[in-house]
Amino acid sequence: MAKKTYVLDTSVYLTNANAVFEYGSNDIVIPMKVLEELDKHKSRQDSVGQQARTIIRILDSLRESGSLHKGVRLQKGKGTVRIGTSDVFLLPADLSADVPDHQIISTALHERSIAAAARKVILVTRDVNMRVICDAIGLQCETYDPEKALNDKSNLYPGCSEVLVDEEFIDRFYSNEQLSLPRELTKKMHANEYLMLRAIGNDKKTALARFPGNELPLSRVFPRNRGKGKGDDAVFGVTTRNREQSFAVDLLLNPDIKIVSLVGRAGSGKTLLAIAAGLHQTVGGVDNLYSRLVVSRPIQPVGKDMGFLPGTLEEKMLPWLMPIQDNLQFLLGNDKETLEDYMRRGTIELEALSYIRGRSIANAFIIIDEAQNLTVHELKTIITRVGEGTKIVLTGDIEQIDNAFVNDVTNGLTHAVEKFKEYGIAGHVTLVKGERSEVATLAASVL
Repeated sequence: MAKKTYVLDTSVYLTNANAVFEYGSNDIVIPMKVLEELDKHKSRQDSVGQQARTIIRILDSLRESGSLHKGVRLQKGKGTVRIGTSDVFLLPADLSADVPDHQIISTALHERSIAAAARKVILVTRDVNMRVICDAIGLQCETYDPEKALNDKSNLYPGCSEVLVDEEFIDRFYSNEQLSLPRELTKKMHANEYLMLRAIGNDKKTALARFPGNELPLSRVFPRNRGKGKGDDAVFGVTTRNREQSFAVDLLLNPDIKIVSLVGRAGSGKTLLAIAAGLHQTVGGVDNLYSRLVVSRPIQPVGKDMGFLPGTLEEKMLPWLMPIQDNLQFLLGNDKETLEDYMRRGTIELEALSYIRGRSIANAFIIIDEAQNLTVHELKTIITRVGEGTKIVLTGDIEQIDNAFVNDVTNGLTHAVEKFKEYGIAGHVTLVKGERSEVATLAASVL
């Protein structure tokens, strides 16, 4: 098969700096304009800035073994990478030469003009309009899609399902008899999947259960309704309002489940439940399971970025972590002094994700909020920081993604749900009902 030349746009590198290694033995051309755009992004303190800095370091290391002007071998068995330049603007007069995207397309056209007759030159970009322009001028163009966890967000594993059983089965289950479901009902279930057991012929007769795995008895799930029955006590003052919230709390309080993911629309209670469970198990009792609560979220602005913020690290992080502080203060009875005391002693940490690399966090309850704005690489970096005795909780809404370089099927949270669902130390619940307010629930549905 003939070798190809791929011209990679800036958007590709800002999504995945290692994309340069993903094209086999084919050659890579990086337009000079891309280097200029990467330089503008490298100082950003978010995932985009990190990717920009990474690809610049990769190119700098390659420069040591050859000339980027002539071309440097990427790795054994891989093609070469070269910086592409062109003194001539090859696009129609309708397109301005001052637009960076147009200059990148022009470089790709120049590469095609000097390439061997049998070699294809293909521009790769995540910019839809660039692909449209390329098609209009007859330049072959492809989109760059990072690995998808699934084809459509509607196929995301929900973490719970409904099972029809005999009325007698539910009666025996409520009498605390150790029961397992027939294999024909569980063959498509995953460990720690939650079940709504519903009686055949009597829709009102139900029970909540957790499926721990084949050959193991079902585990009963109790709603948290402030002491109305066994196991029903509130979690740090928070009660559950629907079955998915009950499932979520059961996951959050189970010490054997080390990785928890909670997906839900705005106002479904995922963050509040996670923080309440964290406080319950760090400062809420005599024999606390964890020594500290660590909470963080990606630095991803909604709308236009405010730019650099003055002050210390804590002062810079305050605007990003304010939603977390709101929840903490609410759960602590709006006692600001108590919260500050816990933070001063290190019992509660509001962590900057930018500085988590290299850490090993043991005996902690970690919450990563807004995890849908993380890339797979960033999420891997975070989860691999988990030490002995630590539980990590990922929360987010895959329908509200602010990171332009991931979508509902390529973000880190979606990958975590799909990749970990096969393992007994992980569990997931999708929260479907908004509980914040009537206004928030309506807005999440119609806007």
